[in-house]
Amino acid sequence: MEQKFPLPPFTLETALQKIQLAEDAWNSQNPEKVSMAYTVDSEWRNRNVFVNGRDEIVKFLTKKWEKELDYKLKKEYWAHTDDRIAVRFEYEYRNKDGKWFRAYGNENWEFDENGLMAKRYASINDLEINEADRHV
Repeated sequence: MEQKFPLPPFTLETALQKIQLAEDAWNSQNPEKVSMAYTVDSEWRNRNVFVNGRDEIVKFLTKKWEKELDYKLKKEYWAHTDDRIAVRFEYEYRNKDGKWFRAYGNENWEFDENGLMAKRYASINDLEINEADRHV
């Protein structure tokens, strides 16, 4: 049976661990690695895009990181319950034209009993920034 530790029910300590693992995985910019933290039928809403399952996650993230260059993400704990975690995040990236952006947002995560994320709902806003204003 596939498991991704730490498992629910989450404590503050294990929620913080789960968040750090997610941040590290996303900063790897490896779509296959990231997808393995999700259930095979995981349900996402990312801005106005709906993604279902690991195959679609890999395709989505591959396209994302082809456009979002020099990507760097920071996640922060917001709240948790037994099987849910809420985070605030920001990330910065450069597009192919050399313009820099900072994206701000919130994510709500729901996990199955094996510690795999079954649902991820992300609300995200992008702000163009000057390279000198980067801080992530």
